[in-house]
Amino acid sequence: MGGGVVDLLKSAMPRPAKSKKPQPLRSMYVAITGVEPGYVPKKWVKAWAGVFLVLPCVVLTLAFLRAFLRTAAGGGLLAEGPLVWFGAGGASALLWFFFFKPLVFLYVIGHEFSHAIWVWLHGGRVHEFAARMEGGHIVTDKTNTWIVLAPYVFPFYTVVWLAAYAVAVGGLGVPGDERVLFAGIGFTWVLHLAYTVWMIYKGQPDIEYGGTLFSLAFVYVANLAVISCLLVVGSSRVTWGCFGGDLLHSAVEVSALIAGLAERVVSRIL
Repeated sequence: MGGGVVDLLKSAMPRPAKSKKPQPLRSMYVAITGVEPGYVPKKWVKAWAGVFLVLPCVVLTLAFLRAFLRTAAGGGLLAEGPLVWFGAGGASALLWFFFFKPLVFLYVIGHEFSHAIWVWLHGGRVHEFAARMEGGHIVTDKTNTWIVLAPYVFPFYTVVWLAAYAVAVGGLGVPGDERVLFAGIGFTWVLHLAYTVWMIYKGQPDIEYGGTLFSLAFVYVANLAVISCLLVVGSSRVTWGCFGGDLLHSAVEVSALIAGLAERVVSRIL
């Protein structure tokens, strides 16, 4: 199940060792790593990038929790119309996810289209597109992190819903309705999130691209950024400036914690 990107030009395998006679230390290095000295595989770089991405994940999580608790204080969550309708749409999406399997095929189509859209945005070409109930793939001449991980961070059907709503209201003159708008956003985005978690749990080659830690951290922080934006838009108690302050406060807290831990470790060593 799920999709994948087949790159016509690139390989994810480490560069093989050259055939010339190696020196003892060089031979040991090649035997252990499988790559030539001086060559740094992309997965090694992504592994360290994944470690550093953990910090933004923690900071953004703390900021989101502060904003959410501020909105929910004193029963305020139920007073926020957009968030109530978003929640209603999200609850409907979860019911649909657990009881209506035909949407799996629609998810696969959206999954592969997400890959394809980001290939086109990066100037690449899609040579083959396949979507079936049991899975799908695309064949392209270009891959990168955004292309491979696009289905897990790009809510395809939410974008489709917003475009359809904009055309209906702005182009066809249909009266706008905040309840319908946010219910649709909640339904499509929560469905996107549910399938994302499900696909990652089942195991996906896309997540292995560049390393599991980097991919999971990237997917997490990207999706949390989207839901944080939706919270700011839907809440009357949280402004962009307020959320920016929460981010700064969380970053200072995390930095102080790391500095304190580092100081303790150094003091014990010395």
